[in-house]
Formats: sequence, structure tokens, C-alpha cells
Amino acid sequence: MLFGREAELAELAALFAGAEPAGAAVVVSGDPGIGKSALLEAARDLGRAAGFQTLSTVGVEAEAQLPYSGLHQLLRPLVGFADRLPVRLRDALASALGSGGETAPEPFLVSLAVLNLLAEAASEQPLAVLADDVQWLDPQTHDTLAFLARRVAMDPIVVVGVVRRGYPGPFAAAGLPEIEVGRLSDEASELLLSAQSSELDGWRRRRVLREADGNPLALIELPKAWHAAYAQDNLPPDRLPVTSRLERSFAHRMAGLRTEARDALLVAATNDGDDLPEILAAAGVLSGRPVTLEVFDAVVRAGLLHVDEARVRFRHPLVRSAVLQAESTHRRMAANAALADVLTHEPYRRAWHRAQSTVGPDDEIANELVESASFSVSRGAVITTIRCLERSAALTTDPAERGHRLLLAAEHAFGLGRADLVDRLVRAASAYPLSDLDRGRTQWLREIFHDGVPGDAGRVLTLCRIADDAVRGNDPDLALNLLHGAALRCWWSETGPQPRAAVAAAVRRVPGMQDDPRFVCTLAVAEPVLEAAAVHEMLSGITIEEVGDPNALRLYGMAAHAIGDSALAADFLEPAEAKLRNQGRLGLLTHTLVMQVGVRLTLGSWDRAVAAAEEGRRLGQDTGQTIWDNLVGESRSAALRGELTEALRMADESERDAGGRQLNDLLACVQLTRGYAYVAARRYEEAYRELCRLFDPEDPAYHLRESYPGLMFFVDAAVQTDRRDEARRVLAGFEEVARVTPSPDLRLNVAYGRAVVADDAAAEPLYQAALAQNLIRWPWFRARFELAYGEWLRRQRRAAESRIHLRSALVNLELIGAHSWAEQARAELRAAGERMAQAAASAQDLLSPQELQVARLAAEGLSNREIGEQLYLSPRTIGSHLYRIFPKLNITSRQQLANRRDLVS
Repeated sequence: MLFGREAELAELAALFAGAEPAGAAVVVSGDPGIGKSALLEAARDLGRAAGFQTLSTVGVEAEAQLPYSGLHQLLRPLVGFADRLPVRLRDALASALGSGGETAPEPFLVSLAVLNLLAEAASEQPLAVLADDVQWLDPQTHDTLAFLARRVAMDPIVVVGVVRRGYPGPFAAAGLPEIEVGRLSDEASELLLSAQSSELDGWRRRRVLREADGNPLALIELPKAWHAAYAQDNLPPDRLPVTSRLERSFAHRMAGLRTEARDALLVAATNDGDDLPEILAAAGVLSGRPVTLEVFDAVVRAGLLHVDEARVRFRHPLVRSAVLQAESTHRRMAANAALADVLTHEPYRRAWHRAQSTVGPDDEIANELVESASFSVSRGAVITTIRCLERSAALTTDPAERGHRLLLAAEHAFGLGRADLVDRLVRAASAYPLSDLDRGRTQWLREIFHDGVPGDAGRVLTLCRIADDAVRGNDPDLALNLLHGAALRCWWSETGPQPRAAVAAAVRRVPGMQDDPRFVCTLAVAEPVLEAAAVHEMLSGITIEEVGDPNALRLYGMAAHAIGDSALAADFLEPAEAKLRNQGRLGLLTHTLVMQVGVRLTLGSWDRAVAAAEEGRRLGQDTGQTIWDNLVGESRSAALRGELTEALRMADESERDAGGRQLNDLLACVQLTRGYAYVAARRYEEAYRELCRLFDPEDPAYHLRESYPGLMFFVDAAVQTDRRDEARRVLAGFEEVARVTPSPDLRLNVAYGRAVVADDAAAEPLYQAALAQNLIRWPWFRARFELAYGEWLRRQRRAAESRIHLRSALVNLELIGAHSWAEQARAELRAAGERMAQAAASAQDLLSPQELQVARLAAEGLSNREIGEQLYLSPRTIGSHLYRIFPKLNITSRQQLANRRDLVS
């Protein structure tokens, strides 16, 4: 019976209520012994009573080094459903669990496989996923659990995870509802104590109540400690925290155990598994004589652990902690050595236990740990790989090799996007005498997450010199990494022309790497104007279909975006996005989506830009990345759609970040957002004021390349506020730039500006020349050209001609979702004498960004499962989205979706 937990039980019961169970996830948090595990057992009973199949996993601190060990526990009852998974998901899951697969699985592909496996099982019977001590699950299982918890809302799957207070992690940080388990009330404490120890009375009872302080485990265990250890009428005089007192209580129960029993108990506490024969074998090694099952009889009677089905389970995690603290360091090391001695058939676990059995350097064990790191990589267990390499470094005798292994760990941390780990590992490695190449590697790793500040030309030039050293050391790969970091400094912050030129020159000195995607990307990012022609020529010579590596496609797309060719960028980024989805590389997919936002806004695919921004934010949370650039993309998208208040709020938030880091690129994007928002709201004076900053080289928001898309809006604001001459002055400067760069983005903006600022006598041929271009890939520019030309024709009293262009502009603007400009086109058509029907709501107006993604993929003919694999959602979630989408669009079938023009990509 759970005393005083009625409110918590009611919250848990609500998760399993309803005739049609819906998914839910919750975090149960609290201090040790407060009753979290008891509530989890209650959840198990509630789930079973409601017809749920229950799946369980328990985090054990000693097992945190075993990749996917928690997932093994959880999925054991569902192995029969694995055959229903698509091949790539089935193979990823098999690789992760060590039962097959030839290549290392991407962690998020494993998570998607688990989600689909659970969804398949839940289609036959609702599932309850119950995880105790989540903070001690292996990192891979912990991440998978957080991934699941964010995605089960549409499936009959309930996830309940128990987390000890004060232990942060991805599950606790997943933004889930939380049940905080606090101390029992005085009344509930009295009832629980009476139920457990009715013989206590008077001041003894009051003392136990005071010491327990509402902690249920303490109310149960402290009276036992009293009777077992203290014959006097006094409890121990010192006032310890409840957790420490409980650990001492459990430790006291060990005092009367025989040596063999203590050995077996210590081995069980030290082991990273719970297999009984394995523990008995290691206990025999530790004791020096065979140990049988009977050795645990006294341990079980003492209430320290349970033995069932050839498994050993501790009474409570604090028991394991108490056992380890009660023994000496020498004894704990001996227990690890004994385990290593019996684990000859499991080299990974053997190496780890050997590593815990010594304190001094040992190259043999260190080398075994390096091999174990390779095993972890093959399982997609990157955090475990890093831990193996760190421990290997600690046991390595050669200082230079020690530093090298720490740098290898740092490179794995970089792959995870973990700036904190990279910094810590690089600092640790730097304390050792590194080789020249490893010193260069530290410089690269330090650069990865630090974008520099304006005027930091010295740092860029230093990186170029180190890259030259790497070339001389025959490591062109490191040289390109260093120069790519230097180029990014030049992009994010204004470093001046000399550093940009130095990066471009240095990258050309790297031999034999001209076909490497980092080469062209570095050139484009460092010199987006002066090298644009050379970059464009290189990119145009690439056959996209022959590029198999999605990261190469991403880098090519970055290069095309950097030089201002959005159509070419889309050609590379679209297949990069598809391949990254297919491979489960969500970290790189997030970066790709962030770039796609700006590209799609420029090309007029605004609903897909919104979807990319929304998904980028969601995946950024999954991958632990704080992508501030995603906020910039969202804010620009909101501004163009006329969401003035929200766009300005996000711009202010981005500016606060940019101001602290002094990133010109980000500040320029903030000004673009404000300018877009005010032009969309037809508040042209404010728009002019904000956009002016983009074109002032002395302003912190000045960034020549990022100002390209602001030119068209600046011209509109200037003309509407009678500042035509100022618009012409700025435009003339960009005409000079356009002579250097082949950037279509810039040239289209310049063409628009020329026509709009021209005198009436010269305007028409400029409009006609702009519209004569091939604008198939550029519907946003075509619509703006036609709107502006139609307005000009109407002012020239050529109403019939104006209506032709205004009608075309209106259709395209409505398809794009450019509501402010569509209203402008309607107003112009009315002024030109055309009767206008009320605008019909489009899919972009009716559906959320994620619903738009689902609807578009369904319109392309993909099944629910295929759409789920694309968006990292379960098939049932996709079905639920379609259930809501159909009535919103007033349709009843997928075929009708395919016929919706506003869903065509």
C-alpha cells in the first residue's frame, strides 16, 4: 500500500485511462528512497489492469558503460516484432544490440527503429514502457528513451521514467510533464511507520519520524537498523542526511555476513550485469575457492538483494552504493579483477573491469580499451567510445600518446556536437607534449564551436599558418579542417579583406584536395564575392547524382548558398536532406534544414521553409544542439508571412545572442527580419530605418553577402518614403558587386531595384527585361516583378495590361503564402477595375508546418510508414495527422491531396 500518494497515483492512473488509449510520457522525480520505484510498480499494476503490456528497464550505475544494455532489457519481450521492420531499421537495431549488422548504426536510426518496433507491438496491445533510475541507463538507451517520449502522443504507448533529483540528462530535459515525489505528510508517515514497526513507542517513535523526515524508505529501514544494530535506548547520536543514514543502515547489515557472502555481495555490486552464474564464478575467484548459490541465503535474509531466475537484483540502489562504500579501494579493485578473470568470452566487458582493477599506468589494459572503443563505435555508442578513450589515456604511459587518445575522444565528441566535451578533452590533451600534427588538431577542435569576433584577423591568419604546417606534415585533411574553421570565422564576423584573401590562398596551397567538398566550401565561405565565379564553375561541374555522401552534398549546398545561388543550393541540399534522413544522421540533417529555411524563402517555397524551421527546432532538441541560426530562419519566415509581433520578438531574442557574441552575420539577419516585417505590414518608415543598417559598412550589422535579399525590400521602403535618390546610391554599389559575382540572388534583387527606382520613361524596358529572364525556379521574384510592373502599368493608366500581370502575381503570391503582397495585388486589381472574389484559404493557412509536411509527402504517394521514416515519427502519428488534415482541407482521400495545387513542391 502506498501511504499518502493518492495525488501521484491519480496522475499515473490518468495515463492509462480511456477506451482508446493515447500515448503519454511522464518523468517521476525525487530524492533517493522517496518512493519513486514504488510508484513505478504501481504504474505497472495500473497498466496491466488497463490491458497494457508492460516493458521494463532499470538503470544500474555499473552498467552505464555497456552500449544499449538498457535497451536489451526493454525490448526482450518484443523480439518477434523485429521482422516487421523495414530492412534498414531492422539492421540498425540488430547492429545496436550486437546481433548483426556490418556497419555502425546512426543512433537516431536506432531510435526510429525502436519507435517503429514499439508501434508495431502497440498495434496489437497497448504498451507501458517503465524505466527506473533513468539517470544510470547507458547513454545510448537514455537518448533513445528521450526520443521515444517526445513521439508517443499518437500511439497507445505510455512512457514512465524515474529520475533521481539532481541528475540532469536528456530524458529529464525532454520537456515532459513531471510528477515530483516529495516527503510524506506527518499523518502518512505515522501510518507507514505503524504498519512497519508497531512495537516502537514514545520517544523512540518520535525520533524515527524526525530522522526519516517523511522519506518512506527511511521509515521502513531505520527501525530495522535500530533493532539489528542498537540494543541501547538511543539512536546513533550524529545527525546525517537521510541518504547517508540509509546507506549506513544497509552497511550495518553486512557486518554479520561470512567472508564468502561479503565477497559475493561485493562482486554483485561491482558487476556491470546481473547474471547469477557469472557473479558466483567471480566471487569464487575473489574468495579463492568455489562459491555456491547458498552463499546468498544470508544476504537475502538481511534484505540486501533478491535472487530470482538466475538474476541478482539489489533491494534498492542505495544498497549497491552502501556495499561499495563499505569496502576498501583494494577490495573493490580485487572484485573488478575477479570479474575480468571470468569474462574471457566478452573482451569489451573484460577490458573495462581490468581498467577498474588498477590505479597505475598499464599499457596492455590501455590498448585493450582502445580496442573496446572500436567495438563501441561499431555499435553506434559514441559516449561510451569517449569514456573508453579517456580511461585508456589515463592508463597510458607515454605522455604524447595519452594526449593523442584524448584528442581522438574529442573528435568523437565533435561528431556529437558536444562543445562542452570537446573543450574539456582538448584542455586535458593540451597538458601533454603533443606532436606537431596533434597540436594542429587541437587548434581545429578549439575552432569548431567558436566563431570569433569582429576584427579577429590575427586568429584567422594563425589558423592559415597552422594549416600550412599540416600540409608540410602531410596531413591535408587536417589542413582543410583548419581552413574551413578559419573561413567560418570570416563569414560570421567581419575580419577584413586580408584574412579572407589569406584563407582563399591557403586552401589553394593544399595539394590534391580540390575535389574535396571542404575545398570549394571553404573558398566560398571565406570569399563569397571575389571567389564566387570560381566556386560557381566548380559546382557546375559536379554531377549531383554521382555524389553518394550526403555531407558532401551539404557542403556543396553551403558553398552555393554562400555565393548567393539559392537554386543551385537547393539542388544540392534537397538530396542531402533526403540521404541524411535515410541514414538517420539527424545532427547534420538539422544543419541542412537550417540552411534550407533561407534557401526556400528566397525561392518562394515558404510553407516548406516554415516546415524546415519547425523540424530543425525539434531535431535540434533531439540532438542536443542549440541552433541560434534556426531562430533567425524562423523569424524571417514569420516576418514575410506578416506575423509582425512574433517576428520582432524572435529578432530581439536573436539580437541579444548576437550582441554578446558580436556576430555580424547574425546581426544582419536580425535587421533583415525587422525590415521584412515592417515592409509586410506596410510600415515603410520603420522598414527603411532598419534596413539602412544593412548597407552601412560602419554598422555592426553590415555583412555584404547577407544584405543581398534585403535590397529589394530596401528599395520598396525607400521609394515609399520619398528616398528614391538614396535607393539609387545603394543600388549603384550593388551593381558594381554584380559585375564581380554571378550570384543570381543578387542579380535578381538588382534587376528589381533598377526597375522600381527608374523614372517612368526608362522603367518599362527594365521591367520587361527582368520578366524575360528564366524565372521558373524563382516564383517569388516573378511574382514581385509582376506585381511591381502591374502597379506601374496601372499608374500609367494602362489598366487592361496591368490586370494581366496583377492576376499572375496574385496567383503566385497566394501559392507562396505571401499574404501581404497578395492583398496588395487584390487592391491593385480592384483599382484597375476588376471585381475580386474573397480569397479562398490555402493549405498553408489551414495546416500547421508539420501537417503541411505530412500532406505534401502523402500527396507524393508515400505510405504512412514511409512518411514516418522521413519525419522520424511513428506510422500511427502520421495517420492521426492525416485524420485531422482531410477535414481541414475539405477532402476525403489521398488522391484529392495529390490534386491540390497548393501542395505541389
